[in-house]
Amino acid sequence: MQADFLINLGQKSQVPIISFSATSPSISSFRNQYFVRTTHNDSSQVKPISSIIQSFGWRQIVPIYIDNQFGEGIIPFLADALEEINTRIPYRSVISEFATLDQIKSELLKLMNMQTRVFIVHMPISLGSKLFTMAKEIGMMSEGFVWIVTDAMANQLNSMDASVIESMEGVIGVKPYVPKSKKVEDFTQRWKIKFREENPRIVDVALDVYGLWAYDSATALAMAVEKSRISGAFFRKPNVSGNATDLEAFGVSRDGPKLLKAILNTTFKGLSGDFQLVDGQLQSPPYQIINVVGNGAKEIGFWTRENGIVRKLNLRRGYSVSKENFGSIIWPGDSTSVPKGWVIPTNGKKLKIGVPVKDGFTEFVKVTRDLTTNTTKVTGYCIDVFDAVMEALPYYVPYEYVPFAAPDGKSAGDYNELVYQVFLGNFDVVVGDTTIVANRSQFVDFTLPYTESGVTMMVPIKDDNRDNTWVFLKPLTWELWLTSFCSFVFIGFVIWLLEHRVNEDFRGPFWHQVGMIFWFSFSTMVFAQKERIVSNLARFVLIIWFLVVLILTSSYTASLTSMLTVEKLQPTVKDVKELLKSKDYVGYQPGSFVVGLLRKMNFDEDRLKAYNTPEECVDLLAKGSSNGGIAAVFDEIPYVKLFLANYCLKFTTVGPTYKTDGFGFAFPIGSPLVPDVSRAVLNVTEGEKMVQIERAWFDESTCSDSSTSLSSNSLGLDSFWGLFVMAVIAAVLALVIFLTKFIHEHWYIIRRSNLSLHERSRILARKFDTKDYSCHTFRKSELRDVLADSTHDLDCSRSPHGNLSSLPSPRTIGPPSPSNSSHTEQMLHFPGEEGDSPSRGENEAVNGQVEMV
Repeated sequence: MQADFLINLGQKSQVPIISFSATSPSISSFRNQYFVRTTHNDSSQVKPISSIIQSFGWRQIVPIYIDNQFGEGIIPFLADALEEINTRIPYRSVISEFATLDQIKSELLKLMNMQTRVFIVHMPISLGSKLFTMAKEIGMMSEGFVWIVTDAMANQLNSMDASVIESMEGVIGVKPYVPKSKKVEDFTQRWKIKFREENPRIVDVALDVYGLWAYDSATALAMAVEKSRISGAFFRKPNVSGNATDLEAFGVSRDGPKLLKAILNTTFKGLSGDFQLVDGQLQSPPYQIINVVGNGAKEIGFWTRENGIVRKLNLRRGYSVSKENFGSIIWPGDSTSVPKGWVIPTNGKKLKIGVPVKDGFTEFVKVTRDLTTNTTKVTGYCIDVFDAVMEALPYYVPYEYVPFAAPDGKSAGDYNELVYQVFLGNFDVVVGDTTIVANRSQFVDFTLPYTESGVTMMVPIKDDNRDNTWVFLKPLTWELWLTSFCSFVFIGFVIWLLEHRVNEDFRGPFWHQVGMIFWFSFSTMVFAQKERIVSNLARFVLIIWFLVVLILTSSYTASLTSMLTVEKLQPTVKDVKELLKSKDYVGYQPGSFVVGLLRKMNFDEDRLKAYNTPEECVDLLAKGSSNGGIAAVFDEIPYVKLFLANYCLKFTTVGPTYKTDGFGFAFPIGSPLVPDVSRAVLNVTEGEKMVQIERAWFDESTCSDSSTSLSSNSLGLDSFWGLFVMAVIAAVLALVIFLTKFIHEHWYIIRRSNLSLHERSRILARKFDTKDYSCHTFRKSELRDVLADSTHDLDCSRSPHGNLSSLPSPRTIGPPSPSNSSHTEQMLHFPGEEGDSPSRGENEAVNGQVEMV
């Protein structure tokens, strides 16, 4: 208030007002240009304080400050800094500057009964000394508490009594850092001598940073006066009446603006560090972090804008607020363990655990009221899980279950309203089958989930045995059937082309050859072909084709077997689109978020029906949508699994699973219990305890999972196209080799220029239709025929009725008789082209064989 009054006078008279002690942010040079702050703004220390809190992970703090402009000025800046690191202020403790010890004690006892154990104190040492003395007396300076003081007290620790310092054991403080120098030491020594001369009765006095700022302020003013060359104080008198007050009669300084400009431009190396004014106030230096130990304070680190928290200054590294950057800290209670920053209140108050009241699916939560004793018993799967989680915590937490019920015992609202009660403060926690969804997380903090997540659709199943006439066609899609048929015909045609000239089995009348193409290709399906393959190219094609046929037939057999033995039960509804198109009724649990999901899926409001119990759900599904029932149910996976455990032969799940985060416990936003409870949830769900709880509430069903039988689909082309590509490539490659060889052997026909294209094509076709006598198969066949005829003739010559004189002797070297000669030539003639005869080598080879015979 004094500073405001003087600043207004300076503003009116245009005289610079210099202050080295007015630190409140509410006083600013922006609104009063003639105010020069040669100290630091209190708001500059909130960043170091928030960095300390962030380092140790404290999520809630309570500020304790004096009830005046000085105390209130820092609070908005502190709240903003804490909000940036997601730390809450659940309560603000305001203490009057004239508070008695009893009043201070009453306020401290109120704080002692709260969860939060981290306190930030912002008040002068006169009131702060009383606060810490009383805190020590009632036990709030023991292990588990955290006290942080601003520079209002940290700067003047040397001025406090030893008993007060002793009561502050373990307190952490922040204060502007003053570099040590020979100049400061000499000045401090001279000041102490002079002070003792003027005040001989005061001993053990120390010079604090305010004294250094005062000396630097006087130095800056002297330098500014010299620089501006002001020789006197000249004021212009205002025109006022004789009845004006002294304040109204204030004159306006002629040299004030010039002096203000000189002060703002003054820079030098002062006792407290670099003296430089920016926007009318002293630039904030690094902050020193101290720990009150014994009869004084020790340095445990620094804070700078560039590097955050550091152990030593002038360290070049990135910004960090790691607690590893602190030196050793002694906490209240002479403890070296970092306090967690909160505890369960010591006043015996139990946590109020809100639980839902419901009629169905009581395996999860069941509320039983005894009217005779007027007591309530809460049981269920979710209750047992929460009890196990709380037992897994490293500390004891008292709590009691409170049903969310109306006076008549019915539910007081849906799950959203139940969760909102935590936000309103009516419940400390909500435990039950409460799903973690986005809109609820705006009002509460959820722990990690302890159940499976997701929403799925459940529908009745029907027997599909009535239409099995064409079931043998279902294993393959029509695309695969068509592709297989074309492939069989194509491979049969390729084999016929490769074998026609060299294999008697692939020759004959036209329709015989057409039938052979189809017969041979489809007989490979069961490997029943009896025709001998003599061409190596055809054998190569068949090797690849047999692999394709083997895989295709095996897959067909497996799929058909599955359809005939498993796929007899089909869902009455295949997907959500079918429900939307048919506008059938669907069911949901009342009070659940699922109804909102159904609306988003464009289900009509009048097509939604609620059910309360599994029995009611079975009845509605059995009736069907057309008879006043429902066609499908949408519910969360835990409920569906429990339902199918008893009715899996009548119902099944179909369609996609809509993602949710499962069941979780709801706490107030920023609750320090959430991290510890989440870790305990992981310990319970990963251990044997969770298995025991599930066995206790959900009897293991003998029903097999029928959902797997509904995913059996016909085999498609996309599963086998690679095999068909391999077979086609092999067949095309063999065709290219065959045609290249055939054209090369008959190139002389293609070169005949005297023939038209049609005639050349006709001659090549006729050549293709004739036997290839150069093939070893025909050579062996003809040789067997010649040997058979020769043997027959010899047998006839030895018979009683034979004419021996008509046949030559086998050992006769001379030529045979004319009749035999013509017969032998006819048998040894290998027809090639029309009018052509076999080569000389071929005739000699055959004749040589005959001579041997």
